[in-house]
Amino acid sequence: MKKSDLACLLTLAALWGASYLFMRVGAGEFGALSMAGARAAGASLLLLPILAARRDGSLAELRRHWQRIALVGMTNCALPFLLFGYAALSINASLSAIFNAATPLYAAIIGWLWIRERIDPPRAASLVLGFAGVAWLVCDGAGFKDGATGWAVLACVAATMLYAFSAHYSKQRLAHIDPLVVATGSQLSSAIVLAAPAWIWRPSVMPSASSWLALLALTVASTALAYVLFFHLVARVGAARTMAVPFLVPAFGVLWGVLFLGEVFSAKMALGAALIVAGTALTTGVLKRADGGRKTPASSCLHSDRRGH
Repeated sequence: MKKSDLACLLTLAALWGASYLFMRVGAGEFGALSMAGARAAGASLLLLPILAARRDGSLAELRRHWQRIALVGMTNCALPFLLFGYAALSINASLSAIFNAATPLYAAIIGWLWIRERIDPPRAASLVLGFAGVAWLVCDGAGFKDGATGWAVLACVAATMLYAFSAHYSKQRLAHIDPLVVATGSQLSSAIVLAAPAWIWRPSVMPSASSWLALLALTVASTALAYVLFFHLVARVGAARTMAVPFLVPAFGVLWGVLFLGEVFSAKMALGAALIVAGTALTTGVLKRADGGRKTPASSCLHSDRRGH
């Protein structure tokens, strides 16, 4: 991998990791719903001109497949944006980022239930390892703010399960569609769905400058720019190498939380994170197992994921 591609990969991981920081800063004043709606609307306004400028029939493709793309918009953008925004009200940004690393674990389970993907004993052990990390973090309560409830954790888990479902659905139904078309359409459909409720439950008091900056950074950097970098990276180095990004996102999520929010990354959180990342790496085949390290179905599925962190 060239240095420029490595820099792009690290930048993408840093931007997606920063999304949890920005949600933590802005959700308290905007509210989870308004922040999710504004994020999707802003990203749509930035991505649509890029899609239109291509003049290759991308907009027509978006119109032809709008129903399927809209479903991805709900499961991959609107609901996860809302759920992670809600979680940001009461748990650390670093903890949200760590929970998100478990997405491939849920993808493996959904693949087994939905399309009967095989889970052999080594892969089952990898799943147990990863879910043990999730259970450890939940039971320990590290990274919870005062007044935090189990609902915030359930929101993170639900969001990651939606990401996992979306990855499988995209691979099954949208693999033939240009990824940027799916990315733009999913943001646009999310913005449309969230527009009315986001307006109804808008903040009663004008948010502070720091919250507006957090929303701007979340929309421009961690959503629109991140999508462009993601597809550029896939085109340059391939989907397999781009799979390194999800494993770096928790590290950056923790780093930004510690540096800018003064969050404490305890030894207990580190243990939970290590179990999740190790289980995920083994489940997806990033780390070689006893079966020779062949690429697993979950790994292949996640290569097609167009996630909006």
